[in-house]
Amino acid sequence: MLRQQPVLRLRHLAKPAVNSGAPPCARQCRTLFSGASDKSTGRAVENLNLRRLSQRSHEYQRNRRIFLWSGLMAGVVSFSYTAYKLKQEIDKKPLKLDSSLPSTHPLAQADAAQRKVVVHDEEGREIVPTGNSTVPTFPRTINLPSYTAPAAIDTPSPSGPLAPSLSASSAATEYTLVGFGTRTVTFVGIQVYVVGYYIATADIAALQSALVKKVNPIATTLVPGERDQLRTALLDPVEGERAWEQLLASGIPARSAFRVVPVRDTDFHHLRDGFVRAIQARAPTGSQGSAAEEEAFGEAMRDFRAVFNRGSVPKKKELLLVRDEAGRLAVAYDDGGSKKEERPASRRLIGVVEDERVSRALWLNYLAGKKVASEPARKSIVEGILEFVERPVGTVATQVV
Repeated sequence: MLRQQPVLRLRHLAKPAVNSGAPPCARQCRTLFSGASDKSTGRAVENLNLRRLSQRSHEYQRNRRIFLWSGLMAGVVSFSYTAYKLKQEIDKKPLKLDSSLPSTHPLAQADAAQRKVVVHDEEGREIVPTGNSTVPTFPRTINLPSYTAPAAIDTPSPSGPLAPSLSASSAATEYTLVGFGTRTVTFVGIQVYVVGYYIATADIAALQSALVKKVNPIATTLVPGERDQLRTALLDPVEGERAWEQLLASGIPARSAFRVVPVRDTDFHHLRDGFVRAIQARAPTGSQGSAAEEEAFGEAMRDFRAVFNRGSVPKKKELLLVRDEAGRLAVAYDDGGSKKEERPASRRLIGVVEDERVSRALWLNYLAGKKVASEPARKSIVEGILEFVERPVGTVATQVV
């Protein structure tokens, strides 16, 4: 049986592949397992020449580059030709709309656009735009009484936290705005307050003379090159701090003030902490004074902290730091008044610090040094001072409109 199986299988394969008498199913099976048919499928066949396709693509890209470069060169040539023809037409007209002011005039300087612009409000008062949406303007001039006069520093009455109150009287002193800027904190630049530096108008002449003599001892005003020299010196961290240290120590300017207006709700403690850190960073070290002087300075710092031991400071409310001719620091605050208490808005003295070193260190925090409280304010103050020194010494300093 085992030998007969291969023979039977061969006989089975030797049978005809197609049996005309077999059923359709059998014919389909035989066709499925049979070899491929020689009959044509009728499907279209395309022979691709890859070399020719690559050559055509290369020619297309080359022509495209040539076309683009040709357009570029044509544009440059046409632009240059048009500019040349325009220049020829402009040169035919000698009359131009240039300023007829001399080169030494303030409005003819290259930095004329950076100067402070003075406008008038609805009541006719001169104001300076700050560029801040919360505190949009600062007054160009303010009138302040002598807060450190004997009548102004009487013992506060316990009737209110901001007593005693003072208002500008006929003997008030006019202060002129020199520069301003916004104080920001953290790396994201969170705005805290807008600060402006004011100098008593009558004391501007002394500041003019000192700064002019610093650059040119025989001059009464500075020319553009000398003003650039003074600007570089005042903006330098070391030279600027040395210059302001000498000026403040010698009482120049005699009377000045910083006007602080918060742009967000804050409190006296928050402002105090920033001021204290600034004063301590520039405080005299132990090698610069005796133990008695250090103790006196520590007592002055305690008095300074006590002045700010108060409540909240809403945004847009005014805080004044005033330095008199003796270096005493007076702090005044205007809370906007109270309709409930029928109390009008007025500046009220909240404290005085006698030690001159406190106000000097606080002033240097804004005027000079490697790190100041507001760099925009420092630059604006320097530009304002340069507006003073470009005028003859002794003239009344005014802002340029």
